[in-house]
Amino acid sequence: MSPIHLVCDSTADLDAAYAAAHGVTVVPLRVFFGEEEFLDQVEMSTAEFYQRMRAGGPHPRTSQPPPGDFAAVFSRLGADGGTIICTTISGDLSGTVGSALQARGSLPDLDIRVVDTRSVGPGHTNAVEAAVAVRDRGGEADDIVATLNRLVAAQQLVFTVETLEYLHRGGRIGGAQAVLGTVLDIKPILGIHDGKIDVVERVRTYPRALKRLVQEMASMVPEWGPTKAAVAHAASPQHAHAVAAQIAAVTGELPTIVEVGAVLGCHAGPGGFGLAFHPKSVLDG
Repeated sequence: MSPIHLVCDSTADLDAAYAAAHGVTVVPLRVFFGEEEFLDQVEMSTAEFYQRMRAGGPHPRTSQPPPGDFAAVFSRLGADGGTIICTTISGDLSGTVGSALQARGSLPDLDIRVVDTRSVGPGHTNAVEAAVAVRDRGGEADDIVATLNRLVAAQQLVFTVETLEYLHRGGRIGGAQAVLGTVLDIKPILGIHDGKIDVVERVRTYPRALKRLVQEMASMVPEWGPTKAAVAHAASPQHAHAVAAQIAAVTGELPTIVEVGAVLGCHAGPGGFGLAFHPKSVLDG
């Protein structure tokens, strides 16, 4: 059997030890503070990113990797004749999938499969973990891609923020909305549907918002049965472990916990919190 190489962009927020242990190659996005440019999680760690945000100054922004970054990785990994499966952030949120597809087009002799996860953060984490699980049990490239397609169709992602400050600084909401929401302590519950971010509802207080995320997942368990979840937090590990315990009470197992990187972090800011979940049956074929 030809080897199978797994690649993802840095919006999967993989722990470096996990990526190394499971042979996943990460292609970093770019992070900008004013005119300063950094490779996400390579030249600037997630912890450094949030420290910089809290310090004020220019609001950060991010940009997709250029096609050449993907092409370099694909060329190196594909030299052994193996298949490359690359997962990316939703194409409606970033041009990253376009860069990966352009790189694939420049290497017609290699077997490269690019999968748009239609998600980000913990949703992308779940996709990578699913690909690893199928590969490690001996699945072929077609099996992995089929599993990812089932996950993309079924998975849900909901998230919230602790403060509206960063949504305002990033231009996602107006000043009046930010002031009114802060005064009333309103927290938006946001979801990704078909790759795009929508407002699910608005609730009062951050603890209620976190509870609402768990309720969203719990509502699907009677229909799905065994459910896999991943929790993502932005510099808020104490909340992540508390919510993880609530999730385990529903699903019977602790979820994966990841720290949200710069791509979601530049909009949500410290205290941003997300939950991605899908039926375990997507792994069964």
